[in-house]
Amino acid sequence: MSKKPVDYYEQRERDCVLRAREILKRLPPACQEFIDDIQMNTSPLTRLAYVYDMEVFFQFLTREIALFADLSPTDFTYADINKVTGRHIRQYANYLSLYYNQDDKEMRNREAGQTRKLSSIRSFFKYLFVNEKIDKNTAELIELPKRHEKPILRLEVDEVARILDAAETGEKLSARQQLWHDKTRLRDLAILTLFLGTGIRVSELVGLDVDKLDFSTNSLLVTRKGGKQMTLYYSDEVAGAIKDYLAERKEVQAAEGDEKALFLSMQRNRIGVRAVENLVKKYARVAAPLKPKLSPHKLRSTYGTALYQETGDIYLVADVLGHSDVNTTKRHYAAMSDERRRMAARAVVLRSDTPEEKPDD
Repeated sequence: MSKKPVDYYEQRERDCVLRAREILKRLPPACQEFIDDIQMNTSPLTRLAYVYDMEVFFQFLTREIALFADLSPTDFTYADINKVTGRHIRQYANYLSLYYNQDDKEMRNREAGQTRKLSSIRSFFKYLFVNEKIDKNTAELIELPKRHEKPILRLEVDEVARILDAAETGEKLSARQQLWHDKTRLRDLAILTLFLGTGIRVSELVGLDVDKLDFSTNSLLVTRKGGKQMTLYYSDEVAGAIKDYLAERKEVQAAEGDEKALFLSMQRNRIGVRAVENLVKKYARVAAPLKPKLSPHKLRSTYGTALYQETGDIYLVADVLGHSDVNTTKRHYAAMSDERRRMAARAVVLRSDTPEEKPDD
């Protein structure tokens, strides 16, 4: 009996639920209560992130704070949690920059990672305080790290052309990479063209199914953050790259359960996020050597930049990229607006640098 094709998003949610349950077995009962409380208003992926963050926090308390050294995370009662001080949480904030996880693997967090983990603990303590499980909310007093906006790393026009050329020809790839290039050329070109032509997220791209494409309208259906579905439209150039790949894809027998997947790995399974990230880096090293760590998200930024430059419509860019808050988009593309204003300032000349010649008498 053949296996029913797996829905990518249903499987991902299922995996998140099961993984969260396993980790919660190693955490205080209070963590399970918190997750139950936010169940209706969060996605399984969001809840798993909370669970990961709470695991790191309670590992810190038992490993680094003498007061809790004799406890395991599962031993923590409300009374124990109530003993956590603001100083402990400040120490935790410092701990997040470098620590060792459950498997003794070295972990590092930059500003964004530290902020997320501290925000999770603040939400956890707030829940306990509001529901009168603890009598003080020490986490509320801790300021989150100040985030410094990084300049957007994107491809220039000539780099876009070079990365697509590299995928098409395989030129400058290593001898080992070229051995596989003929087998992945059309797939890789379709993936890169789709990123650069629609601004799709990597998680959305790997989740695409063949039946979500409509070439009569040059559109595809993606599942965005929070499970919301949205139609993205693409140009004839993007359509051409996908059609070329589909002609080859139809000749491949996908692995059982992944028959609907648009993009396949060499093992004939649905391609994964890590494989796509490595694919992008491989061609970036050839086409943009000064940007060797280019990621799918940076290709998304390249599309957002091109769209904003062409339209000047920040709300359109926010809508197409799937930003729930236009202020997110404004932060990312504010520098471009500033440059346009500088161009406007330079465009109007009030006085010439050289004195105007007087007409002859």
